[in-house]
Amino acid sequence: MSNKDEKNRYSDAELAEFKDIIVQKLEKAKNELDILLIAITQSESHDTQDTSPTFKVLEEGASTLSKEEAGRLAQRQQKFIRHLEAALVRIENKTYGICRETGRLIPAERLKAVPHATLSIEAKNQR
Repeated sequence: MSNKDEKNRYSDAELAEFKDIIVQKLEKAKNELDILLIAITQSESHDTQDTSPTFKVLEEGASTLSKEEAGRLAQRQQKFIRHLEAALVRIENKTYGICRETGRLIPAERLKAVPHATLSIEAKNQR
């Protein structure tokens, strides 16, 4: 698969760092999904539990979306959440960060930008 100098998986400490990034992104994604679902079900309601500026901006943005647009965004957000949750499973299995095409490690910079990535840039470009 690779020479002896090349590591074939991320260390437990590195995996823990990636897990922190993913958990934060997952929490944010779930909050955004909740806002979209509120926009879909209660398009005119302004009753919010969270009054943070980010929530207000998202809520105002979501309120201008049609139910169809909000539905599409919610589906996309649910897919993103599933990808992040699958990445957490790969961390637990210690297979996180390994390209499913080449079997080599995906560079840490790519994983920090796209923490649910399962392909290296090289493998993705070959598709």
